[in-house]
Amino acid sequence: MLSLRAATYHDLAAARLPHLRIRRVGRVTSVRFLAVVTNAPLPHKRKVWDSPDEAVKDVKSGDILLSGGFGLSGIPETLLKALSKRTDVKDVVAVSNNAGAGDKGLVRLLKAGQLKRLMISYLGGNKFLESAYLNGRIGLELVPQGTLCQRIMSHAAGIPAFLTPTGANTLVETGGIPIQYNEGGMSAGVKVPGNPKETTLVDGRKYVVEPAIVGDVAFVHAWKADEVGNLVFRYASNNYNGAMARNAKLTIVEAEEIVPVGSLSPNAIHIPGIYVDRIVKATEPKAIEVIALAKSPEEQAASKDAQAASESASKDWRHRIARRAAREIHDGFYVNLGVGIPTLVPEHLDSSVKVWLESENGILGMGPYPTKEQVDPDTINAGKETCTLLPGASTFDSVESFNMIRGGHIDVTVLGAMEVSQAGDIANFMIPGKLVKGIGGAMDLVSNPDKTKVIVTMQHVSKDGTPKLVKKCSLPLTGARAVSLIITDLAAFSVDRAAGELTLIDMAKGVTLEELRAKTACDFRVADNVGTF
Repeated sequence: MLSLRAATYHDLAAARLPHLRIRRVGRVTSVRFLAVVTNAPLPHKRKVWDSPDEAVKDVKSGDILLSGGFGLSGIPETLLKALSKRTDVKDVVAVSNNAGAGDKGLVRLLKAGQLKRLMISYLGGNKFLESAYLNGRIGLELVPQGTLCQRIMSHAAGIPAFLTPTGANTLVETGGIPIQYNEGGMSAGVKVPGNPKETTLVDGRKYVVEPAIVGDVAFVHAWKADEVGNLVFRYASNNYNGAMARNAKLTIVEAEEIVPVGSLSPNAIHIPGIYVDRIVKATEPKAIEVIALAKSPEEQAASKDAQAASESASKDWRHRIARRAAREIHDGFYVNLGVGIPTLVPEHLDSSVKVWLESENGILGMGPYPTKEQVDPDTINAGKETCTLLPGASTFDSVESFNMIRGGHIDVTVLGAMEVSQAGDIANFMIPGKLVKGIGGAMDLVSNPDKTKVIVTMQHVSKDGTPKLVKKCSLPLTGARAVSLIITDLAAFSVDRAAGELTLIDMAKGVTLEELRAKTACDFRVADNVGTF
């Protein structure tokens, strides 16, 4: 029972109580109590569990399991290890960016025979999974990276489906990528076909209707969790973890640090406790997929002088392409670089050009490779390599990252390709029945070419001499009429995406027009003043 004595306006005003709002009108004083709790006890329901094995006890066969992480960064390894002991759990459908590497990540469940199907964006170098899929031993649904995280976030927000330009006019739209082959692989036929998507036109542009993903259980890795479930992620380990925590019917978190209530600033919390059901201590060590290091001062001193290095780079076709691509990037640009040749572009930027590099796993302001002392498993790039953060950098989750990308806030994206057509169609993610690397973020990166300039860097011909610049792509498309500039080891072409025409604007030193025409499987115009590089 709350007891109050009669108090004057001056009594109440002098008290300066934070939970009272006092207003005086003439001789009448009105008092309104605000909803400020000063001594509320914690709920009796506990979210902190002593054992990971106990925390995963309610995972059932056939569940849809959302598993956070990107590469090995931010993966819930403690929880996955606990679930791998549950030999009674079978036919799980696992959703993640990728399936891990080596024996870590979802590979644990795959090797334990617990998975029925994977819904992921990228396989990368996971040869075990690639072989299992190509030989019909596992179902695999490939989803563009930005679409995947948005499908997860949509259900979390109560939105059953959404429209996206990503995947339009590709096999993602038509359902042309089989989810599972019969035992024996492609030659034995398709066991589970892909899922065709509905499309709609908005302002004359085609959009794919993508359904939300409904998770039964989410495994999430956090840096810090308090006892009521508020979560904080560290640097790039946020990735998918935040969206997945919000989505599932049962969200189980492994945290590196479990702290008392009140220890976390409300301003610092990434995930409010309302989304979290169970918390356990993370006990598995954090791993790094690719440790890439900056050259030591001794290694730099041992390098050739600047002029010799420049001459060497000009002879290396990779650096020749990267140097030409660097001419397209200007001071202050926001830039996304794919793996391979694009990662060499920063080496060739003019010293007056300063740019912000975006990595789709959740970094804006990515810096160079770290020294050995700077290596941090929570700071990796899209190629799963260690990196650093520049002053002014920011980190965020995968949903935010692909909002930037699809929304056209990136000025330039540079990526590789297996084929490019004269209309700017690009194919760079699979060879049906032979090679499956996954879609990754490429389809999203080329989804808004009117706002983000798409530059392709590649060799002009494949290893067997087959032209990679073609009239029409024979490989599955990553994007249609998306590329604005093509730079090969032989030449550079601008693309008129509307007319479907190429124009030769530069040739590499020593290359003749006759050679170029012989190695190009489509027509092209020649600019009035063709430059060299």
